[in-house]
Amino acid sequence: MKYDVIVVGGGHAGCEAACAAARMGARTCLVTMDMNKIAQMSCNPAVGGIAKGQMVREIDALGGQMGIVTDATAIQFRMLNRSKGPAVWSPRAQCDRGKFIWKWREMLDNTPNLDIWQDQADELLVENVSDSSSLSKHVVGVKTIWGCELRAKAVIVTCGTFLNGLMHIGRRMVPGGRIAEPAVPHFTESITRHGIRSARMKTGTPVRIDKRSVHFEDMERQDGENGYYKFSYLGEQRPLHQLPCWVCYTNEEVHETLRSGLADSPLYNGQIQSIGPRYCPSIETKLVTFPDRPQHLLFLEPEGVDTNEMYLNGFSSSLPMDVQLSALRKIAALRDIKVYRPGYAIEYDFFDPTQLRHSLESKIIRGLFMAGQVNGTTGYEEAGGQGTLAGINAALMAGSETTDASVTFELKRDEAYIGVLIDDLVTKGVDEPYRMFTSRAEYRILLRQDDADARLTQKAYQLGLATRERYDWWLQKKTHIEEIVDFCSKYAIKPKAVNGALEAMGSTPLVYGCKLEDLVARPELNFERLKEIVPELRALIDNLPNRKEETAETAEIYMKYKGYIERERQVAEKMHRLENIKIKGKFDYPALTAISTEARQKLERIQPETLAQASRIPGVSPSDINAMLVLLGR
Repeated sequence: MKYDVIVVGGGHAGCEAACAAARMGARTCLVTMDMNKIAQMSCNPAVGGIAKGQMVREIDALGGQMGIVTDATAIQFRMLNRSKGPAVWSPRAQCDRGKFIWKWREMLDNTPNLDIWQDQADELLVENVSDSSSLSKHVVGVKTIWGCELRAKAVIVTCGTFLNGLMHIGRRMVPGGRIAEPAVPHFTESITRHGIRSARMKTGTPVRIDKRSVHFEDMERQDGENGYYKFSYLGEQRPLHQLPCWVCYTNEEVHETLRSGLADSPLYNGQIQSIGPRYCPSIETKLVTFPDRPQHLLFLEPEGVDTNEMYLNGFSSSLPMDVQLSALRKIAALRDIKVYRPGYAIEYDFFDPTQLRHSLESKIIRGLFMAGQVNGTTGYEEAGGQGTLAGINAALMAGSETTDASVTFELKRDEAYIGVLIDDLVTKGVDEPYRMFTSRAEYRILLRQDDADARLTQKAYQLGLATRERYDWWLQKKTHIEEIVDFCSKYAIKPKAVNGALEAMGSTPLVYGCKLEDLVARPELNFERLKEIVPELRALIDNLPNRKEETAETAEIYMKYKGYIERERQVAEKMHRLENIKIKGKFDYPALTAISTEARQKLERIQPETLAQASRIPGVSPSDINAMLVLLGR
C-alpha cells in the first residue's frame, strides 16, 4: 500500500499529525495497535494547564482538533492563574476519558484522505538515495509485525511510551507500553542502526479509585467555572454534565507507611536507571526530596460522567501494591477505598531531539519526522503541538516535487509556545522529560491564550489546514477587536460625568478630561465596571454577534498592556536579525579556535541552522556569538 504520509502511533501526537497531513491533501495512513484506544489519556484525563492550555489554543488556531474534542468532552473547566496577569492565564479542562477517545475516533473517521490501519510497526524502511554527488538515507515506509509493508514519502514516528516499554510495580517488571497493552520491541533498533541516538526515560501514573468507596464528607469540594471560556472557537459550550473535583492531603502516617516500602521501590532499589519528570514526581520522590514536609496536596478527579473510576492526582507511584493501598487508607477520606488498579512506573525509549530540524524532520534520515514522547517530552499538549507541526511539514515534503528541505513550516519563539517547545528540544536537547511552562517563554505577553488565533490562524489558512469557517471566525473577531479599540481611543471622558462613579469604585477621580482608553489602562478598572459609566461601550460590546465576552476581553487586554506588548515585540524583532543569519555549513567548528572548547563541541554536535539558534545553545556564550559574527564579516 502506498501513501504520501504514514503516521506510526495513535496517541495525541499521532492523531494531530494524521489529521493535519490529511487535511492538507496528503494521502495519509495512521498505524495504531488498537483503534479503540485512539488518543488514550494514559495518565490524567485532563487537557490544558499552565502554558499547556495556551498550546491547545495554538493547536486549535492552526486547525487542529484537540480543542474541539476537549470542549465536547469536558466535565470541568477552569481558567488557571486568574489572580495574575493575562500573560499566564491558562485554560484547563477535566475530560470524560471514554468520550474523549470516541470523539477523536469520530474526527479521524470523518477526515478525508485518511486511512487507519490496526497493526504494530516493527521496522522502519530506509533506502540510500543518490542526491547529486552523494548518497543519503531516505525513509520509504514501515513494515508491521504481520508482514504488511506500507510505503510513503514521509513517516512520522509518534510511539509514546511503547518503544521497549517496561512497567514497574514494586520489584515486579512487565513489558508493556501501557497497562494491559504490549510493548513494541524492535522498532527502536530499526531506527538507531542508521545513526540516530536513543536513550531511556521514565514516567508514572497514580492509583485509580472506585468513588463509591470514598468518604467525600472528609474532602474539600472544588467546582469548575461556568463562564464563557472554551478551548476552540468551533467547540461546544460544555454539553456534558459538569462534575466537581476533590482535595485532600497526605499526613505523617501516610509518609511513614510509604517510607517502609522504599527498599522495594524501583526508583530506589536500582531497577529504574532512567530519569523521570521533575515537575510531576512520584509520591515516594516527594518524600525523599522534601523529608520535612508534613503533608502533600492530592486532587481526586473524575474520569467521566458514566463511570465510578477516579484519578488521584499527586499520588503517582511504583511502590508495591500493598504499600500503596496501606498508605492511602491512612487518609481519612480514603480509609475504606477500593481501587481498580495501583499506580505504576514505565520506562521507554526516546530519541535525542537535537538530531531533528525545527520542522521535526530528522537530520539523518530524509523524510523521517518524530513527535511527542519519542522526542523526550511529557504531556498530551506538548505531543499534540509537535504532531501538528510534524503533520504539516510531512505533508509539505510529500507534496513537493523536489527534496528541498527549505519547504517547511516553522514557528518562532515569539509566535507560539509550540515554537518555544520545538526550539528548546532541537537546540538544547533533554536530560529529563520536558514539560512546558510559561517561564520557558521569553515573550509571554505575546503568547497569551486569548490571541492564539491572531498569531496563527491566517498562517494555517494559507497552508490549507485551517478551514474557511475557522478563518472567518478569526476575521470577524479581528474586526470587532479593532472596533472596540478604535472606539475607546476616540471616546472623550469628562471629569464631571464620571468622577462620582470612579470614587465609588475606589479609583482616583479625574482632574482633566481624557480618552476612554486611559481609564481602561487603569489596573482597578475593567470593561465590566466601565460599561456602568459609558453606556455606549455597553451597547457596542453587547451587540457583538458572537463570542462577545472573549472578543471584548482580548481588546481590553491589548489596551491595558499595549506598552508592554510593543516593547516585547521590539525585543523579538531584534532577535529576528540573528534568526536571519544562516550559519549551517559555514563553519568547521572543531577548527574554530576563536571560540571556547565547549562552544565548539556543542555547535559541532547540534549544527544550528541560524546564529540565533546557536546563541540559545547552553555553553555558547555571547562572546562566542560575537566572534562568529566577526568571522562572518558582520
